[in-house]
Amino acid sequence: MTTFSQRASVIAASVYLVLGLAGGLMYRELTKSTGFPESSVSQLGVLHTHLLALGFLFFLIVLVVDRVFGLGSDKLFQPFFWIYNAGLLLTAGTMAVHGTLTVLGKESSAAVSGIAGMGHIVVTVALLILMVSLIRIVWKTGRPAKDAAPALERAE
Repeated sequence: MTTFSQRASVIAASVYLVLGLAGGLMYRELTKSTGFPESSVSQLGVLHTHLLALGFLFFLIVLVVDRVFGLGSDKLFQPFFWIYNAGLLLTAGTMAVHGTLTVLGKESSAAVSGIAGMGHIVVTVALLILMVSLIRIVWKTGRPAKDAAPALERAE
């Protein structure tokens, strides 16, 4: 039986995979069409890796931790999930804006940097909530979740 946390993690990982790949494609095509030098650095160039690592891979890890320890059963999981996604999308969105402006040769504003900073703060808060949730689950159970035992045995 799948839970909200498992379905949400799979959906989030899938969405971030698509966004990460689209970010890489956008960077490649925009820099090629504008003649932006390959040796130059922009936030657009690392947008796809941020989305793939902090979105796709991160939620695959959350899914595994949930399956093993029952992370989704903690009441803090849903707040973590929504806050983390809001922060990551805010951060990635400002990276896309700032990087696009850089590639197009335009000045970015202090507002873009401020919004990016807020996104990082929101992600940090979400990660703290995740760790509190994980600590509570591990300390409470001290072992993997009951439904994870058959999956762990099959893996051996």
